[in-house]
Amino acid sequence: MQGAAPVGGPGRRDGEGTDPVTDLSSVTSVDPERPAGPRSRKGAQTRARLLEAAKEVFEEQGFLEARISDIAERAGLSHGSFYHYFESKEEIFREVARDQQNRISSHCIVESGLVDVAADTTMRRRLEESVRRFLADYRDEAGIMGVIEQVSRHDEHVRTARLAQQAPYLEQTEDAIRDLQRHRLADGHLDPVIAASALGAMVSRFAEMWFVQRELDCSFEDGVDQLTTLCMNALRLEDRAPSARRRRA
Repeated sequence: MQGAAPVGGPGRRDGEGTDPVTDLSSVTSVDPERPAGPRSRKGAQTRARLLEAAKEVFEEQGFLEARISDIAERAGLSHGSFYHYFESKEEIFREVARDQQNRISSHCIVESGLVDVAADTTMRRRLEESVRRFLADYRDEAGIMGVIEQVSRHDEHVRTARLAQQAPYLEQTEDAIRDLQRHRLADGHLDPVIAASALGAMVSRFAEMWFVQRELDCSFEDGVDQLTTLCMNALRLEDRAPSARRRRA
């Protein structure tokens, strides 16, 4: 996979437009004749094919080198057919990025389920499973995530959209930390807002460093174990089931 270069070069190639697009935030929908979305089942399926094709092309070529003609060809469509569903390469990239972020952030690491005082599974075991799911999802999508991570550092629109998508999961983490504190299962001196942001940054950056930049060489289970330990220590969680804590109290 070729890494994505910063968004600063030509955004369209081979006759896909006369003006280079260097910032995704400058792209808006301006064609009133183009449908807002597919109006038939066949149209929805074609649109989905284009999104899957775009994901593959962006993974292989990076954002700047990817061409609309490559995406259309991968989807089995003509170049012109692309514009029935998307206005530009920038627009389809945004949607690919949004879909991937939704998948990666389908659950937060510190979930409210940790506070189930009737549970017999230890706190560490449940947190470990949450960490494992996140890392496995990120590992499986590392190719496209690497492109999205790089583009988001240089494009305000993509960065803002990612932050907006991450917000609900940060709030879930904050709520979970508050619940843990109320049950005296987590460090009461922690600010839930700051702690949630710090944990989220640690987990996401760790995944990027490991699976995208390949800066870490360890087994998957060792990575899960160490990240779980860091989260446990950060919140000062005890390695026991909440129900055992309740019985002891």
